[in-house]
Amino acid sequence: MNMEKTPDVSSRIYWQMFITFVRIGAFTIGGGYAMIPLIQREVVQVRKWMSPKEFIDMLALAQSAPGVIAINTAIFIGYKLKGVRGSIVTALGCALPSFVIILLIAMVFTNFKDNPVVERIFKGIRPAVVALIAAPLYNMAKAAGVTWKTIFIPLIAALLIWGLNISPVWVVVAAIAGGIIVGILRTRNLKKTE
Repeated sequence: MNMEKTPDVSSRIYWQMFITFVRIGAFTIGGGYAMIPLIQREVVQVRKWMSPKEFIDMLALAQSAPGVIAINTAIFIGYKLKGVRGSIVTALGCALPSFVIILLIAMVFTNFKDNPVVERIFKGIRPAVVALIAAPLYNMAKAAGVTWKTIFIPLIAALLIWGLNISPVWVVVAAIAGGIIVGILRTRNLKKTE
C-alpha cells in the first residue's frame, strides 16, 4: 500500500497565485497601468484563469473601484479564483515587491537622488513605461468589442479627459448612461420587429 502524501491541489493554486503576482509586482516599472499587459499575459494567455472578455470586464470594474488599479485587479482575479482567501493572496503577492523595493529605495535614495547617473536612469525608464502602458491597447480594444464603427467612443472619451480636462468620473458616468440608453433603444427595436 502506497502511503505517500499527494500534494494538496488547493494549496498549490494559492502558491501559484502568490508567485504569479509577486513576479508581476517585482518586474513591472511604471505602476499599475504598466502591470496590466503582464497581468493579462499571465492570467489570460499563460495560466488561462480567465477569458479575454472576462479580463476586460474585470479591468473595467478594477478601474472604476477606488484604489490602485494593480491591487484592485489582483483582488478581482484572486476572488474569482478562490474567493476572499484568493483575493488576499493575490493582493499580498502584488503589493509585497513594491513595498520592499520602495522601502529599500527610501532608505538609500536620499544619498543618491542628486547623482547624475541615477537621473539618467530615470530619464531612460520613462519612455519605456509609456510603451508598456500603450502596448496592450490593441488587444484590450479588440476584446472589448471596439470596431471601426465604435472607435469614436474611446477617442471622444480620451479627448474629453485630455483636451477639455473633464474628470474621468464624469466620462465613466456618461458611458454608463449611454450604455443604458443604447440597451433600452435596442430592446424597444427588437420588440417592434417581433
